[in-house]
Amino acid sequence: MDPYNKHQVSLRGASTKEISREALLEKVSQERELRNYARRATASAIFIQSVWRCYSVTKKVAVQLQEEWVALVNCHASLITGSWISSVVLRPFLFFVTRLSTQHQKIQTRDIDCMQKCFKILLDSINSSDSRKNFCSLTTGTLQERRTWNYQAKKLISLCSFILAHCDKSHAGSQCIVGLTILALRFLVVLTDLKVWKSLSNDMLRDADTAMKNLLWFMGSRNSHLYMSIRRYIDKLDITYSSQINSTVETDERFLITASAVTLALRPFHITNFDVSSIGQLDMCCAAEQYCLCLLTIPWFIQRLPAFLIPALKHQSILSPCFQIFLIRRDKMLSEMLKMDQSDRHDSQKAIPPIGWALTNIICLATGSENGFVDTLDHPSYVQVVITLAENLLAWVDNVGWVKEKKDLQGNVETSAAGIDAVLHDNESLNITYMELFRPVCQQWHLMKLLEIAKTGATSCAAANDKKYLGKLELLDIAYFYSYMLRIFSVFNPMVGSLPVLNLLSFTPGYLLNLWGELENSIFPENGHIAEDNCLRTSKSLVNKKDGILDKRQKQTSKDGANKLVNALHKFTGKSQAGPNYTDTVDGQVDEESSDVWTIESLRYVPQGISKDLSCLLHLFCAAYSHLLLVLDDIEFYEKQVPFTLEQQRRIAAMLNTLVYNGLNHDTGHQNRPLMDSAIRCLHMMYERDCRHQFCPRVLWLSPAKRSRPPIAVAARTHEVLSANMRSDESLTVSSLGSVVTTTPHVFPFEERVEMFREFISMDKVSRKIAGDVAGPGSRSIEIVVRRGHIVEDGFRQLNSLGSRLKSSIHVSFVSECGLPEAGLDYGGLSKEFLTDISKSAFAPEYGLFSQTSTSDRLLIPNAAARYLENGIQMFEFLGRVVGKALYEGILLDYAFSHVFVQKLLGRYSFLDELSTLDPELYRNLMVFAAAAL
Repeated sequence: MDPYNKHQVSLRGASTKEISREALLEKVSQERELRNYARRATASAIFIQSVWRCYSVTKKVAVQLQEEWVALVNCHASLITGSWISSVVLRPFLFFVTRLSTQHQKIQTRDIDCMQKCFKILLDSINSSDSRKNFCSLTTGTLQERRTWNYQAKKLISLCSFILAHCDKSHAGSQCIVGLTILALRFLVVLTDLKVWKSLSNDMLRDADTAMKNLLWFMGSRNSHLYMSIRRYIDKLDITYSSQINSTVETDERFLITASAVTLALRPFHITNFDVSSIGQLDMCCAAEQYCLCLLTIPWFIQRLPAFLIPALKHQSILSPCFQIFLIRRDKMLSEMLKMDQSDRHDSQKAIPPIGWALTNIICLATGSENGFVDTLDHPSYVQVVITLAENLLAWVDNVGWVKEKKDLQGNVETSAAGIDAVLHDNESLNITYMELFRPVCQQWHLMKLLEIAKTGATSCAAANDKKYLGKLELLDIAYFYSYMLRIFSVFNPMVGSLPVLNLLSFTPGYLLNLWGELENSIFPENGHIAEDNCLRTSKSLVNKKDGILDKRQKQTSKDGANKLVNALHKFTGKSQAGPNYTDTVDGQVDEESSDVWTIESLRYVPQGISKDLSCLLHLFCAAYSHLLLVLDDIEFYEKQVPFTLEQQRRIAAMLNTLVYNGLNHDTGHQNRPLMDSAIRCLHMMYERDCRHQFCPRVLWLSPAKRSRPPIAVAARTHEVLSANMRSDESLTVSSLGSVVTTTPHVFPFEERVEMFREFISMDKVSRKIAGDVAGPGSRSIEIVVRRGHIVEDGFRQLNSLGSRLKSSIHVSFVSECGLPEAGLDYGGLSKEFLTDISKSAFAPEYGLFSQTSTSDRLLIPNAAARYLENGIQMFEFLGRVVGKALYEGILLDYAFSHVFVQKLLGRYSFLDELSTLDPELYRNLMVFAAAAL
């Protein structure tokens, strides 16, 4: 039998074309799916028809019921009783209003009159002293009457919330909506105030109080939609009332609605038990949760409200429960804040997430005036809430990739919000910016009050079951507070950056001392100090070795020709003329025993090896102290020794040196970058001050790398590899030995740095030879002809435009003053002579490019009049190339630049005290004038 026909079946006999079993099964399956689809389509059509029929019938019934209700109310208005209102007025009213308006999320015009009549009837009833006519007297009636009253009261609350949410004066017919809203909120205020119920006797108060608490609990819950409706209404208000109100009537209406809405928002707080030590009572705190989520996240919430309402919002009975509930339910509430819909927001408001608005609103509410906090504020809880919100705001910024790098005036890399200055103005005519809301935290009274509370040990009234937030305010909490403020100002305030916060931290009396005291206890062993007797013992041992060390160095220098380059680099930087020595130690060879004194073991594995608390303290201290060092003159630093003694300054330098060195040798990560940036900035300023007037022993700067310092060749090659990677990808940030060489070169002895520099040059020459730039002796050399009397001009004309080709060999032919070529071949001696002579002529004060300081050192500084010379500015660039060529070839140029000029070349900050190295007389007169002014 044919194997193909073996699996064939015939359905209609031999005359019909046979099909396979698989095709038959597929066909049957398709037909079954078609029948199922038709069945589902029919069922769906029947369901849609039934829904539409139900809707149509319901609507007709609601319209008919509304007409009958209007006629009934008009005819029997004089027969009002509590039971009649509940059964005859409210039952049909709630039905047709729900079907005709609420379900459509739109208030129909024909329903406005009905709502107004109903609210007027209810108000008249509640204001009646006759218990039979008072609608609220049903709260003390039978069980069925109490249940009915509770249900109808909750429905009325939801209806009033719906009306408030749709109160918009910009729509047509808004005046009717505004009148209805005023009436609805007035009714709701009366309904939720037990003191207004005039028909209650003393024996009814207990039942009425229970009914009122149930009603207020419903108001604070999410089901009432009250807080969301208040949010929608307040969000439409102007930031300032007086400039945009056209008439007194509109002003009164606006104030009345706003005051009623705020009153209703605060009313659940007065009866809710916020003692949340018992888990079973947590449900009573839903009002505080809704208040935080719906109202405190409104942009410029405080600025939209009338001034007379603000004190009620700042009351302890409002703020304390909100702080407590937020700290207990923070994970849930933060998650809901991040998910909040901002589609209806203006672009300027979308730039800040709800967490950011909650942060500023809480700060504005907690600070009662320009001179202090509100009375009876729970300060520990306030600080913890701000810390939590600020931390999550910065996490949001990092997640959305909303920041970009920028450089401040000192060249330090900071982060700022991309385009934030263009989107943070909600109303340009009012000039209200987001960062202005943070102004209270930058006031000195704010920090001083927190420090006072931390010192006195005031405790928080946070929940007992949440021990994380229970207890007194600590200095560490304040450090976290301002550490996050520093980062927020850097991100959201691109024009000024974190300057306001830095000014506060740096110049608040005693704060840096307290901060350093905490760091000493955490970092240094045993008593929190580097033992002073060890330091003194080390100093004495070094002093005893002074003469022998210096004699040995002089002999070694005279024998070692390579040290000529060391002396040359010292000459260029002006370090050969050292200032006064403020340390007991003497620069000599590294003493292994003494260097152990400055080794801080607790910072060996930073930043991952330290706690988050210590990292916060370090970040805040480094940022604040580096800012203070900008204005701290030498008299205060060395003579008055404020804010720290010189011994404390050495400990600070040792801490910074160890922190930065070990941090660069480990993967710091993005989260630790603020700490490393501030620590590097502070370390540089301490080291530069020590270079001008020494106050630290030499071994202090060398101590971090004494055990792990690699060979010179390894360090140089590692640095070159890192530099190549950075050039290929500028966004790459790698922390390794290469960054140690550029960021903290002082951990290597100066002689090793010179050797490393020579290694760089050797590596560069090898790479150029591989690339073909140097193929052999005499190849690709530069031939120049120079006149003896015009050596600077001829050198500038022939060499300035060469760029990197200047690294090639230079063959010089001199022309005498008579115009005749001088005899001789250049095998290196003439090139050296050319570089020496051109620098001698160009650096001479008579030439006009440089002048000498008025000090005895006679150091070189650029001449301000050089800009008027021909090619004067370009000549400075050319001389830089000449100096670089001399260093590249290992040629000694015996000139010393001013320290201020070197600092400018390096892009670093120059202190006022360095003016004394340029013009001592001017510096002395300025100091006298400043002292007289103070």
